[in-house]
Amino acid sequence: MRIGDAAAAVGATPRALRFYEQRGLLPPPRRTAAGQRDYGPDDLAVLRTVRDLLALGLTVEDLRGIADRLPLLTGRPPGCAPAAPGAQGPGVVGATVVERRIAALDADIERLTRLRDALKAGLAGRGEPGGDR
Repeated sequence: MRIGDAAAAVGATPRALRFYEQRGLLPPPRRTAAGQRDYGPDDLAVLRTVRDLLALGLTVEDLRGIADRLPLLTGRPPGCAPAAPGAQGPGVVGATVVERRIAALDADIERLTRLRDALKAGLAGRGEPGGDR
C-alpha cells in the first residue's frame, strides 16, 4: 500500500508518516521497484498504535524511547492486567514511559495552577472587574 493510502487508512497524512519515520517511530518501510514506500498490514498496525498513543497525550519523544517495542503493543489485547512489580518486558517499559508522562503532566498542571492563582491574585489586588472569577 502506498503512503497516501496508508495515511488515509490510519487517519493521518503522508507528511505525518514521513515525520514518524524521520523521528524513528517507524522503521523505514519496504520500497517498490520504483522506490515508493510500500506499507503492509503490520506497518499499519504500528501506525495505528502510534496515532492512538499520541492521541492519549504521549509525545513523539516519549514514543521514540520505545519505538523498537511498538510492534509488540499492536497485538496486546485490550484490558490486559498491569505487570507485576519488578517485572521486565516491553509492556513494563511502555508503562514507565506512561508514568513519566503522567508525572510531567501533573507537574505542568501544578505550575499552571500556581500561575493562574497568581494572575487572579494580581487582578483582585488591582480591583479589576472579574478579578474574583
